[in-house]
Amino acid sequence: MRILFDVGHPGDFHALKNLGHALRAKGAEVLFTTRDKEFERELIKAEGFPFKSFGTHYKTIPGKIWGLLKFDVQMLWTAFRFKPDLFISHGSIYASHASFVLRKKHMSLEDTGNMEQIRLYKPFADVVLTPEVLPFDLGPKQIRYNGYHEIAYLHPNVFKPNPSIFKMLGLAENEPFGILRFVSWNASHDGGHSGFTAEDKAGLVKRLQQNMRVFISSEAELPEHLKSFEFKIAPEKLHDALYYASIVISEGATVASEAGVLGTPAIYTNTIPISYCQDQEKYGLVYNTTDSKKVFKLIEEILQLDRAEFRKRRKKLLEDKIDVNQFFLDFIKDRYLKDSKIFSEKPVSL
Repeated sequence: MRILFDVGHPGDFHALKNLGHALRAKGAEVLFTTRDKEFERELIKAEGFPFKSFGTHYKTIPGKIWGLLKFDVQMLWTAFRFKPDLFISHGSIYASHASFVLRKKHMSLEDTGNMEQIRLYKPFADVVLTPEVLPFDLGPKQIRYNGYHEIAYLHPNVFKPNPSIFKMLGLAENEPFGILRFVSWNASHDGGHSGFTAEDKAGLVKRLQQNMRVFISSEAELPEHLKSFEFKIAPEKLHDALYYASIVISEGATVASEAGVLGTPAIYTNTIPISYCQDQEKYGLVYNTTDSKKVFKLIEEILQLDRAEFRKRRKKLLEDKIDVNQFFLDFIKDRYLKDSKIFSEKPVSL
C-alpha cells in the first residue's frame, strides 16, 4: 500500500512521523510532501523518509492565493505519479483536493479549528480526527479522541529525552535555561491577532537572565540585539531542549503545548484561544494569557515552584489521555487496511 503524507508545519510532521514509521514497518511505502516554510525538510530528512518539496511557502495574501493553485497542481501531479492508496495530513487543502480528483481517501487531522482552511478541505476529506476538547462541531465526518497531537510524538512510548542537549547548548549538566518562542504573524489565521511587543521581548530576556540562560526560537528574523540568544541546534533536537528547560514562553500554541506534554511549565501568550492549551491549564502545565504584561507575574509564580511538581502534573495528564499515535495507527488499520493486500512492491521515483 502507498500512503502520501502532506505536512505544512513542523508540528504536522511530528504528529505523523511515528505513524509513518509504523506503517513502513507494516510494509507500506510512504511519501511526504511539504512546502519550505520553516525546517520541515530538515525534519523529514532526519527521520529518513522520502519526500518532495513544492518550494517556497507564500506569506502574503496574493501569494497564498497563487500558492493554492500552484500547490494543488503540484500535489495532483505528484500523487498521479506516486499513486497513493491513502492521503494523510493535518488539514491539507492540497491533499484533500488531489484525493478527490484521484478518488482516494483522505484522512485529515485538525486541532485548531481554522475555519478558513477547513471549508476548503473538509468537503473532500473522508474523516477529520480531532481532540475531544476542540470546541467546533465539524459534522458527521468528525471523529474525536481523548488527547492532543503533541501526545502522538511526545508520549513516553515514543519519546525519550536526551540529556546531551545540555552539551549541545553549551551548558553545564542540569544548568537552568529558558526558551522563548516568537511567531512571524503571517499565517492565514493570524490576522488581527498579536503577541509580544519588541519591548516585551527585550524585557523577557532581561528577566529570565536573572535565573538562567535564555534561548530564542523565532519564525521571523530577530533584531540585532537579540540575535545572540537565537537557538543554534538541529530542529529535531528541539523537544530534548523543551523537556529539560526550566520554563517556556511562547506566542505559538504548538511549542507551548509540547512543553506542557513534556512536563515543562509553559506560558502561551497569544490572542488566538487554543483549546488544547486551555485544557493543559487545568493540569497546571500551560498558562494562557492574552496580556503580555501578566506574563512577568506568571514567571515569578512558576519559578517559585519545584521543577518536579510539573513532572507530577505531566504524569496525571498522560494517565487521563490516550496514546494518540497508537490510536491513529489502530484507526487506519481498522478503517483502511482491514481488507487491504495492495502493498507496493517497487518504489516509485519522483
